[in-house]
Amino acid sequence: MNKDYEYFISRRAALRSGLGFGALALNGIMAAEQRILPDGKPHFESRAKRVIWLFMRGGVSHMESFDPKPELNKYAGKTIEETPYKAVLDPQNIRKLRIPIKGDANGHTRTKIFPLQTGFRKHGQSGIEVSDWFPHIGACSDDIAFIRSMWTSDNNHGAQVQFHSGRHFLDPRVPTIGAWINYGLGSLSDNLPQFINIGPRFFDKKDAHYLGPAYEAVNLKIDPGNPLDYARPTNGMTPENQLRNLNFTNKLNRLAAERYPRDPVVEARIKSYELAYRMQTAVPDALDFSQESSETRNLYGLENNETKAFGQQLLAARRLSERGVRFIQIMHGDGAAGAWDNHSGLKKGHTKLSRQVDLPTAGLLKDLKQRGLLKDTIVVFATEFGRTPGSQGADGRDHHSFGFSVWMAGAGIKGGVVEGATDELGYHAVEAPHYVTDVHATINHLMGIDPHKLEVPGHKRLEKDFGHPIQGIIS
Repeated sequence: MNKDYEYFISRRAALRSGLGFGALALNGIMAAEQRILPDGKPHFESRAKRVIWLFMRGGVSHMESFDPKPELNKYAGKTIEETPYKAVLDPQNIRKLRIPIKGDANGHTRTKIFPLQTGFRKHGQSGIEVSDWFPHIGACSDDIAFIRSMWTSDNNHGAQVQFHSGRHFLDPRVPTIGAWINYGLGSLSDNLPQFINIGPRFFDKKDAHYLGPAYEAVNLKIDPGNPLDYARPTNGMTPENQLRNLNFTNKLNRLAAERYPRDPVVEARIKSYELAYRMQTAVPDALDFSQESSETRNLYGLENNETKAFGQQLLAARRLSERGVRFIQIMHGDGAAGAWDNHSGLKKGHTKLSRQVDLPTAGLLKDLKQRGLLKDTIVVFATEFGRTPGSQGADGRDHHSFGFSVWMAGAGIKGGVVEGATDELGYHAVEAPHYVTDVHATINHLMGIDPHKLEVPGHKRLEKDFGHPIQGIIS
């Protein structure tokens, strides 16, 4: 038998039978391409170490969350053409959309004005108005920078892909912001992955794409009994035998490293299996909420059925971030499009969903702040687009990409400020408009990353992929 073939077969057999979590380990194997990898150090002085990224799938109504528009109540029931603001419909004022699905029933201009479905009140020393559906987040407004002038170019839920990657759903897939952070910076922990996803994924199930599998997110379930698929050895293997097999596999890998000393794939493979082994202990420990006080549990709403599920995810995010995970993305809203997609029954739907996330999100900010973690952690609260000022059907709002709101808090972010504005109806981002990658650029800037220095040969990025830091919210 050919020696190289024999080596390959014996090595593969050891990997398959010895570790018992091959699918997990493959998460750390690099794509087999030669390139000079980043050294893991920031390109300039950083102000942030980690990111907790909260994404509301489906499209949160900006007018009923963080961008109050009382003119909607004044002109309720009238068409936009019957108001002083009919110019918002001028084709010259409407950015060109790339329609992903021709003839789709959603993503249309809705001209009959729908009144606000909730009230607003001012919060904190800043006096920023926040919807009554988000009172706990509102109470943290002095620590938050609200960005009321986001826009995107996809009028359907492929905009979830666009918000994370900067590219339209019709474009080839490219890495997301979480994958780029994972690629550019060194690990803060030897026992946990750099990049974790919690909750229902959007249409694109991957993050790294051409960066390679080493930079994909590890998917976690907030289930202390089984938080990580394939994390336990199979066939009754004891920990002692598992460790012996891991050591043997590493010896084989080291032989390959000696034979191919300039091959980064081998070193990445060695690290991936060692990490996967250590994660079997580290992940369950990070998700052991019994170590938390009753005060902390109440802060996240763990004793309330409405807030428990999301609260557990955010408490897990805090515990994982303080143990060294760089980027944690948490997706809220089940379903293909996402639960926030309230084409009908907006008041009922948004009331229910905001109750699930409001208290735990505020709890996360308070917990990070009291532990001294908020000063070097960026928290993002985002969604793929807003909802139309006009009604869809009797009591819903359609997709709206021309203007919507997100917010950021934490390391290097000003608190108690509002960036940008939409017009009186909430239709267009008219003051300091920001394309979605401006959020990415702000994160990169605070993490000390120059994204231009991370480009991969053969994968030229567009200038819009890089975005521009949102200077108005940087302290």
